[in-house]
Amino acid sequence: MTRWNQSNDDVTAVSSDISDETNALPAKYFTSSEIHELEKEKIFGRYWVYAGHANAITEPGAYFTRTIGDRQVIIVRGHDDEIRAFFNVCAHRGSKMVEDTPMTDPENMGRIRCPYHMWSYDLDGDLESTPQSFEEAGLNPDLSDDEVCGMDASENSLSEVKTDRIGPFVFLNFAQDPMPLAEQAGTLKSELEAMPLGEYEHAARYVSEVECNWKTFAGNYSECDHCHANHQDWITDIELAESELEVNDYHWILHYTHDEDVEDEMRIHDEHEAKFYYFWPNFTVNMYGTADGYGTYIIDPIDEGRFQLIADYYFSDEEMTDAEQEFVQTSRQLQEEDFELVERQYEGLKSGALAQAQLGPNEHTVHRLHRLAQEAYEA
Repeated sequence: MTRWNQSNDDVTAVSSDISDETNALPAKYFTSSEIHELEKEKIFGRYWVYAGHANAITEPGAYFTRTIGDRQVIIVRGHDDEIRAFFNVCAHRGSKMVEDTPMTDPENMGRIRCPYHMWSYDLDGDLESTPQSFEEAGLNPDLSDDEVCGMDASENSLSEVKTDRIGPFVFLNFAQDPMPLAEQAGTLKSELEAMPLGEYEHAARYVSEVECNWKTFAGNYSECDHCHANHQDWITDIELAESELEVNDYHWILHYTHDEDVEDEMRIHDEHEAKFYYFWPNFTVNMYGTADGYGTYIIDPIDEGRFQLIADYYFSDEEMTDAEQEFVQTSRQLQEEDFELVERQYEGLKSGALAQAQLGPNEHTVHRLHRLAQEAYEA
């Protein structure tokens, strides 16, 4: 049932247990700054989070940075061709080492060097060299040069962050002993790796800041009960009555059936449908069914009331055809329509009138999102 906040003195009790599929996550979990801080550790500090595409850094020394919550990481391809991730923090005195570098505009370096005191690290994170001032005590009258111990490279390496991959998609995990990525991904891993995702080139990126909680948009992405009223151009060629929303442990798939078969060369996957994969906590892979390519979303929280949507598009060539450009603009139209919806919803949530919403029978995907959030809070 829907639960209202009738007044400050008469607050209808919410259900602390949302195992019933009609129970949504209580509204406070979307609007509280304390919950936002909790999620940095409980969700984004413990689950595998998307970092970026391996095709962006194909040469040794190529790197980009990725910021997740308060943590910034350098993702770099080593001389051995392995991709590794390190905190963008020098082992000396904690300085940030490299500037913000998006995946779409990577840089290259022979070594990782901190500009503060010029400590240098190999691409595998090991301390390579320090300036002469760390080997001599010329400015310290109480210490002679032969008393300087020098820096033990093995004890002053960069702090490495765990990485793993699903095809060309690189993921990070900050936990000490996380579940394997293959376990979190389940059948999603084999499904995506069966497709030639790595053969496609990055063609476009759009970054949007939206005024709502990230879970509000994630819930909207995960259902299509709103589509008839709000995405009328898109659903023209979709048979929603024959579509399916499939739920798995940490991912769900939205299967949207086309009303007519699509030619084989017009899609990357085999099925005659659009397939939208949501991978907990905040990554999506979008197989549109009418284009030889795919898209990804990163739904990055900024604070409790704002998130950033990073939308990337991949086609056979980085130079898009007119048809591909038109396709991306159609996708952008869907995003803009959804932004208006979720910002409207968040205005209502912020009002404090609603204590806890209820979910419909076709919003089982949204319920799974809310359940995973609740399980993370209680872990």
